[in-house]
Amino acid sequence: MMAGDMRQDKRANFSALTEHNTNGVARSSAVASSKTGASKKLVIKNFKDRPKLAENYTEDTWLKLRDAVGAIQNSTSIKYNLEELYQAVENLCSYKVSPTLYKQLRQVCEDHVQAQIHQFREYPFLCETSLDSLSFLKRMNRCWQDHCRQTIMIRSIFLFLDRTYVLQNSLLPSIWDTGLELFRTHIVNDSGVQKRTVDGILEQIELERNGETVDRSLLRSLLGMLSDLQVYKDSFEERFLVETNRLYAAEGQRLMQERDYLHHVAHRLEEENDRVMSYLDQSTQKPLINCVEKQLLGEHMTAILQKGKDVFEAFYKKDLAKRLLVGKSASVDAEKSMLSKLKHECGAAFTSKLEGMFKDMELSKDIMIQFKQYTQNQSEPSNIELTVNILTMGYWPSYTPMEVHLPAEMVKLQEVFKLFYLGKHSGRKLQWQPTLGHAVLKTEFKEGKKELQVSLFQTLVLLMFNEGEEFSVEEIRTATGIEEGELRRTLQSLACGKARVLNKNPRGKDVEDGDRFNFNNDFKHKLFRIKINQIQMKETVTALAEEYISHGKGAYTFVTFSTLYIFTSPHLHTDILKFHHLTGGSLHSRVI
Repeated sequence: MMAGDMRQDKRANFSALTEHNTNGVARSSAVASSKTGASKKLVIKNFKDRPKLAENYTEDTWLKLRDAVGAIQNSTSIKYNLEELYQAVENLCSYKVSPTLYKQLRQVCEDHVQAQIHQFREYPFLCETSLDSLSFLKRMNRCWQDHCRQTIMIRSIFLFLDRTYVLQNSLLPSIWDTGLELFRTHIVNDSGVQKRTVDGILEQIELERNGETVDRSLLRSLLGMLSDLQVYKDSFEERFLVETNRLYAAEGQRLMQERDYLHHVAHRLEEENDRVMSYLDQSTQKPLINCVEKQLLGEHMTAILQKGKDVFEAFYKKDLAKRLLVGKSASVDAEKSMLSKLKHECGAAFTSKLEGMFKDMELSKDIMIQFKQYTQNQSEPSNIELTVNILTMGYWPSYTPMEVHLPAEMVKLQEVFKLFYLGKHSGRKLQWQPTLGHAVLKTEFKEGKKELQVSLFQTLVLLMFNEGEEFSVEEIRTATGIEEGELRRTLQSLACGKARVLNKNPRGKDVEDGDRFNFNNDFKHKLFRIKINQIQMKETVTALAEEYISHGKGAYTFVTFSTLYIFTSPHLHTDILKFHHLTGGSLHSRVI
């Protein structure tokens, strides 16, 4: 009985016990649950006291972390699992060891960076050549790239420290910023190392300016390093601009008398802009370009204007003519302000032709008001709305005369305008210039109605598809009369550009003799009015100079189609049917 009672007491006591986990969860015994028939219960209790770390845990864990950091720095394998290391950092931070851990990590990183400086101080200085300088740069870049890679890996292990303790202390730099600070302090700010690095970079840039090929990715990485370390401006840019100033000052004096000097200046400016895009910091662009312009242009402005004003006038006149005729000038007042400055710098004789261009445009507006009133009184009004600019040949750039085959309705309207104009200005001769004409064609694709803003040449090609579904290059040339080079560029713009309103067979970027073209009824575009740019012939400085310097004043005026709006009326059934292949819409809405 006594023994039995003792067993019962033990059994009773045992069934009342609970098991405790280290996470503070009290789990009722399964025996008790089965005896009472109740389900299992989880009772969550707060810790009364934080569990203590095992003896030497902090020291042992740090040794493990230090070994991992050393393995990363020496590019050897890490003995421990990365998740295990991350968890170890989190454990230490949870037990208020963060300040010590941060200091220990910084010291280990600093010791490693300090050790790297010796490979640069001991690098041979005697008999240094450009090859030695290049190998020095490569060694510096390798050290920098290794340092960045190592810092990223170390930060991934100590991420919990970086996102808690460091983030909460605004005066402490992050692990990444600490890495930058240490590399800057112990390597890049070393006077000897910094000088050799910048000297080497400047030497490579000078070689490239002299036409040699250099490793741009190496320069981009090293200059990015200086920028990341916030020493780019003081250590590199100031010296770079001094060297640039010296180079181009000498070059300007040496080459100023050469015939293609302005072309050389443009080429140099293009090179320097490309240099900024490739490896220099964006902040260098403005002072760099100012430096080049000052030494190659500013210092020689008087001589350049005296020697090259005809070439400049050729370029400026060509661009001004395009802006005025196509209506792309941002502001007439701004154009006239520029003209006033040119007049002040170059004299009235230099700007007289340019001023004549503006007068022509103003007179043309008045003439068109009169012409509109004149056509309204005609018994047979035209379906085409025509705008004509009357240009004095001596003022404007010379354009190659070209005969093309215009539609009968256009020819008829030309004659109407000719009778009107010569009736007011007898003794003058009109020369129509089709290369400058442009038109707006209204059409309807499967997607819906669109307006195409096109050149006169593009217009003539597109109108052909009212008469047939497919044409060869030769057939289009015969029908339009467009010169071969212009025709190929025109077809290229319509069938090979972004807005492909024609299909080319076979497909390709260039137009060949055997190619055939058909109208692209499936053409789609997000805009209602689409400008199809004409592909321009390349012009050289020399060609422009020769063309305009030799260009004399003429006794004729010539006329351009500046705008052509072509419509059909719904009652012109025969014309509507002709436009079938171009428009592809319902009869009442087929309009070009």
